[in-house]
Amino acid sequence: MLHTTVFDPERATNLHMSARGYWLLKTEPEAYSYADLERDGATVWDGVSNNAALLHLRAMRPGDQALIYHTGDERRAVGLAEVTSAPYPDPKLGNPKLVVVDVRPLGRLSHPVELAAIKADPFFADFALVRQGRLSVVPVTEAQWERLMGMAGH
Repeated sequence: MLHTTVFDPERATNLHMSARGYWLLKTEPEAYSYADLERDGATVWDGVSNNAALLHLRAMRPGDQALIYHTGDERRAVGLAEVTSAPYPDPKLGNPKLVVVDVRPLGRLSHPVELAAIKADPFFADFALVRQGRLSVVPVTEAQWERLMGMAGH
């Protein structure tokens, strides 16, 4: 039975047993850009402290895919990444509630997807990026992912 990837914290574990998860990870490009991720080959995705964003981070599983989104002046999704670890406590902070995951780059988007284009498309009215714009980790449904990949030329 095929399950649709819709984020539900109560079912997050079951969801990942049957389907890949999709996410959008925000980063300030001046602090850490997609080019930095490409250069490094992998990174620990850290710095998340918002409770809702941490809930999403805790739901990630190895093999999930993520759009890397540049905030600030760019406001666009620029690349793809793969989650390569289960969530684990941030080793720099010593607080088990603050978790991180490891990610690796999968490639740049052929056409970066601008926030303005996402907001202009009624299809994304319920997208957490639009509804909760300040979250740094955003769940993406399978249908939203497919639409975003189409917009990106993939």
